[in-house]
Amino acid sequence: MVMGFSIALIVFSLMLMLLVLMHKGKGGGLSDMFGGGMQSSVGGSSVAERNLDRITIVVGLMWFACIVVLALLMKLGG
Repeated sequence: MVMGFSIALIVFSLMLMLLVLMHKGKGGGLSDMFGGGMQSSVGGSSVAERNLDRITIVVGLMWFACIVVLALLMKLGG
């Protein structure tokens, strides 16, 4: 069971990294260094950006849940 949650944690970690990197830079941070500050937002978020935000939040919550379950399994099992 620990092995399954460990693999899930690795998968969720990779997904979370990719999802965060897919976000558009809002400016004022490191995204400016890579050219993200050159774009101007023309009013609000698009549907794709909002969906990306939602998916990122869900994957982040699943990642957090995996960590909590792994910690409990290791505490109780060992």
